Amino acid sequence: MHLLSVNADFRYDSIYGLGVATAFDRFMQGYQPDRDKASIFEALCRAIGEDPQTYQQDATQLRAEISQYSVSDFVDRLQEPIDASSNLLFGTLKRISENPKFKYSRLFAIGLYSLLEQIDSELVKDEKRRNETLTQVCAAVNLPYEKIQKDLELYRSNLEKITQAQSVLQDILKADRKKKEERAKAKDAVTTPPSPPNEPS
Repeated sequence: MHLLSVNADFRYDSIYGLGVATAFDRFMQGYQPDRDKASIFEALCRAIGEDPQTYQQDATQLRAEISQYSVSDFVDRLQEPIDASSNLLFGTLKRISENPKFKYSRLFAIGLYSLLEQIDSELVKDEKRRNETLTQVCAAVNLPYEKIQKDLELYRSNLEKITQAQSVLQDILKADRKKKEERAKAKDAVTTPPSPPNEPS
């Protein structure tokens, strides 16, 4: 984010904003305490002079707009003439398609992936369908397909690693709690004197 912020060709757009918000949410899953996540995200954005509310609001609006479309409807709409002043999603894509100096980034690719995931969560799991759809979208918006495909493979791989790491961590924490409980029981057994036998009346 910092390197992009100082690049002469970089301009913030809502799909990039969605990518930042999505990547943060995915990679911060399981972070404790959960209540600190909002302040961390704010600090992340403020550090490069950006407004975190813009990122979150754009992400929310894009998710709402894309949910109205099926995959085929979305791709078909991209083939049609688009007014740059139309809704946030298609207005953004229109401006990107007409900008020869558009600065592509991995976070933008994550935003695009998030849009497809919002339309059809099964599509992004199917490599053939995912790549076919990305090919069509990239052709319509003048995006670098090979870079996007490569970056999304890395993103998906990292998500899998995060999921595996979280699972291992949960197992470690569970085993640690069990050991603590066993030690506590053993300590109680040593420190608690046995009850005297009942004397005959």
